[in-house]
Amino acid sequence: MKTDSSVVMLFGVVLGILTLATGIGTWLGRSRGPNDTIQNLNARIRAWWVMVAVFGGAVVLGERATLVLFGFISFLALREFITLTPTRAGDHRTLFWVFFVITPLQYWMVAERWYGLWTILIPVYAFLFVPLRSALTGDNERFLERTAKIQWALMICVYCLSHAPALLQLPLRRGDPVVLLLWFVLVVQLSDVLQYVWGKTLGRRKVVPQVSPNKTWEGLIGGTISASAVGAALYRATPFTAVQAAGMALVVTALGFAGGVVMSAIKRDRGVKDFGALIEGHGGMLDRVDSLAFAAPVFFHLTRFYFTD
Repeated sequence: MKTDSSVVMLFGVVLGILTLATGIGTWLGRSRGPNDTIQNLNARIRAWWVMVAVFGGAVVLGERATLVLFGFISFLALREFITLTPTRAGDHRTLFWVFFVITPLQYWMVAERWYGLWTILIPVYAFLFVPLRSALTGDNERFLERTAKIQWALMICVYCLSHAPALLQLPLRRGDPVVLLLWFVLVVQLSDVLQYVWGKTLGRRKVVPQVSPNKTWEGLIGGTISASAVGAALYRATPFTAVQAAGMALVVTALGFAGGVVMSAIKRDRGVKDFGALIEGHGGMLDRVDSLAFAAPVFFHLTRFYFTD
């Protein structure tokens, strides 16, 4: 992949934020002594360094490497979801198809740019195939519940998330699709971080305490506005004007928050705090990409409809 000045700029912004966060976290750890909140913050920062390095490496290697990375992320997220919502022996053959046929097929079709097929593979064909394959086993117990779990997992972990690397294929009127993907991931993930920071510093009023007691109105508003402002400031890296970039950033940050709330509801229903423990300080893979999964399809289609040739 050619090194674009916008790519360098966006990675420079990310590295600058991480360097500042590392300095602040180190200072807090030394000045305030042992503290669970500060230890969790520093664990999150260390994990972010690793995640940025992996993502950056995939982007530098090109479109196929980025697709492989997102496919692997989808596989891990799907595994966490299915593990958290147990199925029966009658679903094992269905799950084989889900993990080893439908998931790679979705990303292969994205790689081959079959827009007309990858956009309907899971919501149409897999939607019809999954319950049929499970029904053929003859296991009727809690059939509807089991099928719904598998289909919902496929939609959120594979179908929705695959829209993010699909941004690389958009024929934008202006700008580089690689930069657009970086901008999208940066804004959504920065919103998550800033909502956490605003919530920890000023948070008082809970949004949905029964679902996610750590999410506050102060964190939501502060994080969304701050991340949208950053997105607007970086508009030159996108096909948007400054106002359009602010609007798009506001949309994806709001959807990212929605993803966090919905996935929190699932975790509360299952009686767990996180989907897994894969990423230090963050929980599982699905805990980290839930906001991306909710925001990616809407962002992809808005961009495709209004900012491509």
